[in-house]
Amino acid sequence: MLKLENVSKIYRTEFVETRALNNFSLHVRKGEFIAVMGPSGSGKSTFLNIAGLLDDFEKGTCLFDGLDVSQLNDNQRADIRNQKIGFVFQGFNLIPDLNVFDNVDVPLRFRKFKSKERRERIESALVTVGLSGRMKHYPSQLSGGQQQRVAIARAIAGSPSIILADEPTGNLDSMMARQIISLMESINEEGTTLVMVSHDPELALRAHRQVHILDGSVIDMEAEPSFKVSETCSEA
Repeated sequence: MLKLENVSKIYRTEFVETRALNNFSLHVRKGEFIAVMGPSGSGKSTFLNIAGLLDDFEKGTCLFDGLDVSQLNDNQRADIRNQKIGFVFQGFNLIPDLNVFDNVDVPLRFRKFKSKERRERIESALVTVGLSGRMKHYPSQLSGGQQQRVAIARAIAGSPSIILADEPTGNLDSMMARQIISLMESINEEGTTLVMVSHDPELALRAHRQVHILDGSVIDMEAEPSFKVSETCSEA
């Protein structure tokens, strides 16, 4: 599904050059749940930005469903993001002036779904995350855990093939963090590939495997999972 080979990313200012990724390689198989771990500044967020087709890179190869990302134009990348990738952020990124229903609706409108299908998708997603009774509430009326559930509903409403989660439990207490991870596990068990950046070793152990990165490179990676997957990157 997603394959990065020897990817390097450099950020430049007038006086400073920062190598965020250095010959970074990672193969994410369809149906996996991977936890990516590393200290602040190790390149975790840069990896997610490249995996989510949000950022370019200097060298290497990034394949998404067999497509060479570097050969795609901005519109083609946007189409893949809208149709196949769901994002969950540490800060929830909800629009404060929109209620729960409308927050989940935003990305569906970009995909030009009909009104009836959008409603069905939104209601189904909110049932999945346990917030069907909060559709008309605003973010300020929700707890942090509930806001993150809305963010997850927004991510899954479009039926993405992969969810990229950047510290999805970072702003939550330990009990709520475990509930959010359990929810994401259940979504993964339904077939959605999940890549999660986390600082929490306990939560990372819930993933199929852990990948540790430092200074922009993978320094430790667990063996590929023993569970059966239906597709590999090389087959995509």
